[in-house]
Amino acid sequence: MVDNVMRQCLAVTADDRVVIVTDPPKRDIGELFHAGALRHARDATLLVMPVAERHGSEPPPEVAEAMGAATVCVLPTSKSLTHTRARTAATDAGARVASMPSITYEMALRTLAADYSAIAHESEELAASLSAGAEIRLTSPGGCDVTFGAVGRDAMADTGHFTTPGDMGNLPAGEAFIAPVEGTATGTVVIDAASMIEDVLPDPPMRIVVRDGLAAEVAGSGAAQLEAVFADLGDAARNLAELGIGTNPNARLSGNILEAEKVAGTAHVALGASLHIGGTVDVPFHQDGVIARPTVYVDGRMIVQDGRRVPSTR
Repeated sequence: MVDNVMRQCLAVTADDRVVIVTDPPKRDIGELFHAGALRHARDATLLVMPVAERHGSEPPPEVAEAMGAATVCVLPTSKSLTHTRARTAATDAGARVASMPSITYEMALRTLAADYSAIAHESEELAASLSAGAEIRLTSPGGCDVTFGAVGRDAMADTGHFTTPGDMGNLPAGEAFIAPVEGTATGTVVIDAASMIEDVLPDPPMRIVVRDGLAAEVAGSGAAQLEAVFADLGDAARNLAELGIGTNPNARLSGNILEAEKVAGTAHVALGASLHIGGTVDVPFHQDGVIARPTVYVDGRMIVQDGRRVPSTR
């Protein structure tokens, strides 16, 4: 498993400078990847940082500096470093980055055995469709119906292949995602498959009323915890930051959002930071919630129906 990540996902060579960033709860997995990196590269460093306050919080300066000097970063941490200035600086400098927030050994064994060539094709097709439109609408049987602008926004594909300088994504991988234009989202988001709040089941589902691009009203499971984040960080944390569509058939719904957001047949919406995925909002918070059986329209054309991609007729 680890050798496949080093060889196929990251194309690690003997000349790479590999940095593994982990924290105490994930140290065993960090040490596993560190040992694997040493089988492929002469220079591999394991850094153990404190558990971050929340997803999107910046790592300590010495960790950010090490990431910026690396050619490969592997990030098995409890909280996500994906949406941070440190990760952006590393990829801007040419590092290939695999972010693995909250990954478990069992999840890695199952999901990293997926057919990533097929996942890459599906993700890239969906990303191209999302990038082609000016307006995107998401609906679901659970009551989701939200529309946002996408002019000038390029969707990204999380393929599991991070082999050229500046490539970045999650492992497990498998999604296409886009950052809505700030201030344009309006409607209702219903999170009914996996909660935005860790260790909280989406029962009853979280219902988010979105106005002018912001989460204006929140109700349901996890609402109080989300409102506490808003009170702490301000309106930037209310930003509708992302729409993603899962494409990994080996992923399954669980309490782990890293995996749940990749499940084929689902979509996810995030609040908070969008700066690191093509938007402009910079706040130390980015949290996804997963939606079952989504239907997605781009400029009125259906590209996903009830969780399944609709083949293009063009």
